[in-house]
Amino acid sequence: MAAVAGLDARDLAVLALEARPWRTAGAKERAIREELGLSGTRYYQLLNALLDRPEALARDPLLVNRLRRIRERKREAR
Repeated sequence: MAAVAGLDARDLAVLALEARPWRTAGAKERAIREELGLSGTRYYQLLNALLDRPEALARDPLLVNRLRRIRERKREAR
């Protein structure tokens, strides 16, 4: 995957993985480890930083805005 508009291949892979539907418990965590070679903690750190980048919003506005809303709801619930 080539870099696109300020996003590197890993950023694009994180967005692509996040956009996929997950049918079974643990499937997403397994994909994070196997496909990206990241721990769950590191993946979510990268994802949260990515959600704040205008390049990610430009690349996939529906996904990024949905994830931002979910993140905000979780913060408000604390």
